[in-house]
Amino acid sequence: MELQGTVKKIFDAQTFASGFQKREMVILTQEQYPQPINIEFLSDKISLLDNLKEGENVKVGINIRGREWVSPQGETKYFNSITGWRVEKVFDNGSEPTQAAPSQSASPVANENPFAGDEDDDLPF
Repeated sequence: MELQGTVKKIFDAQTFASGFQKREMVILTQEQYPQPINIEFLSDKISLLDNLKEGENVKVGINIRGREWVSPQGETKYFNSITGWRVEKVFDNGSEPTQAAPSQSASPVANENPFAGDEDDDLPF
């Protein structure tokens, strides 16, 4: 899946006791009702955020992951995470969408009456 939007925030990398690393980025989608979406980058993918700046337009390849957790009281809860695996900068040239110009026909179309020479027609009208 892909998400596209503007980089709103890039967080510092976090390293946990186990050696696991993650870094998060928030993008603001470009919809009628923009949404701030938090995306995690894990382990070797955290370097993908090194060359990004807040305010840049990006397209992010994502996976949506879900997990189940059972609390000590026996209550089951479900959690989702969005994990990024690719980032592309999107360059907006700011121009309006272009319309295709009408194509010119290779051979001119004749506007002649194809029945002009048919004087012996026997139609009643």
